[in-house]
Amino acid sequence: MKGLPIRLRLTLAFAVAVGVVLAATGLFVYLQQESALDRTVNQGLRARAADVTALAQQADSGLREGRGAAADSSGFAQVLTSAGRVVDATPGLPPRPLLQAHELAHLGSQGRFISYTLSRERVRLLAVRVHAQDSNRVVVVGTSLEPRLTALDDLRTELLIGGPIALILVSLGGYLLAAAALRPVDQMGEQAATISAANPGQRLRLPPADDELARLGRRLNDMLARLEAALERERGFVANASHELRTPLALLKTELELTLDEPASIDAYRAALRSAHDEADRLSQLAEDLLLIAQADAQTMPIRRSTITVADMLSAVAARYQRRAADTGRTITVDAPADLTLLADRFRLEQALANLIDNSLRYGSGPIRLAAAEDPQQVEIEVSDEGPGFPPEFLHRAFERFSRPDQARSRDGVGLGLAIVTAIMAAHSGSATASNRVGGGASVTLTLFRPHGADHRLSGVPSIPAMPSVASVTDNSSAISNL
Repeated sequence: MKGLPIRLRLTLAFAVAVGVVLAATGLFVYLQQESALDRTVNQGLRARAADVTALAQQADSGLREGRGAAADSSGFAQVLTSAGRVVDATPGLPPRPLLQAHELAHLGSQGRFISYTLSRERVRLLAVRVHAQDSNRVVVVGTSLEPRLTALDDLRTELLIGGPIALILVSLGGYLLAAAALRPVDQMGEQAATISAANPGQRLRLPPADDELARLGRRLNDMLARLEAALERERGFVANASHELRTPLALLKTELELTLDEPASIDAYRAALRSAHDEADRLSQLAEDLLLIAQADAQTMPIRRSTITVADMLSAVAARYQRRAADTGRTITVDAPADLTLLADRFRLEQALANLIDNSLRYGSGPIRLAAAEDPQQVEIEVSDEGPGFPPEFLHRAFERFSRPDQARSRDGVGLGLAIVTAIMAAHSGSATASNRVGGGASVTLTLFRPHGADHRLSGVPSIPAMPSVASVTDNSSAISNL
């Protein structure tokens, strides 16, 4: 069954169901007809028994002489004594009694129907006890069952012939109906075969009726739209990555060519090598960032969770950037509860926080504040400054890859910092949001959700060893970017 086409499976299932219905209906009709014929025969026998009883009460030779309605040719009758001797009988019957002695002994007051073969013919008898001629008699009337059997045979033949014919016709109709119902699916399949990346924008034609097939077509069209958007993002990602890789490679090549073509002093060689080293560092960092984004897309970013103290982690990241902030006259402050802990990958969280601080040092101004707050369900870590904030038109795409407020400033990062932040948060089943503060400045909030019922506090919480984990990156991780 599994290897058959759907229309054949539908037809076979329909044929089986119809076959069961036809068989049940035929059996019901046959049994009903049999019961109706039996009732007719029994009613006729009871009426004839009443006539024979009235005749026996008048004389002992009424049946033999053919008198009255009880002596017609539609059946036969006998009048017996209690001992089984034949007193009267219709002509043509054998002289022996129709009932045996043991049958007479078990004869009830309501009479008894008996079926058996008489002279190679199936008959039905009705025997009743009566009081006639001042003595007890037994009236036996009978009729042939051949007409009943013939009618039932004819009905059975009609059902056995007509039923399969009806089943074949209905199955053929079911096949045609299934084929007609699945024709729009075939048409959708043919249309889908023509859709490719070379001709984007094509969609499946939907049937006019708002039925299951139309809903399926709409869902497939929505899926095609999502695939197109994903493909376009991948194309943009590849194009941007190629552009970002080409720039430092071109600079590196130029530096080396100039150094090789023109004799220079040791200082000039050192300057050229230092510039080449910087470009190589930039290439290395870009490669690492692209690898992390690829791991996030493939949901394979390694996450090694352990119990970390949030205040210590924020202080460590702040200390790493204090000197750079001091060079520009800025400060980095930490505001977090001393006993607040998290079950997370400290290396990845520090990487995300480092990207946010780096962005703030590049594009913001004023003090940089690292703050943490908690409630029973989640922990929020905010990185904010007092600079100009995000351009309003940039906020909706702040987390897109290779997205920068000023695309012309290509030397100010490649636009993957916030992409990495969001990928790391998604790997922790958390989220990252960007906004502008009311009093001025940019703010990025990292939200990490606690396990249900968890309360990570320093008091009484044992350290949990680091363990490998597979990142669970949602589709939102593809819409992230550095400033």
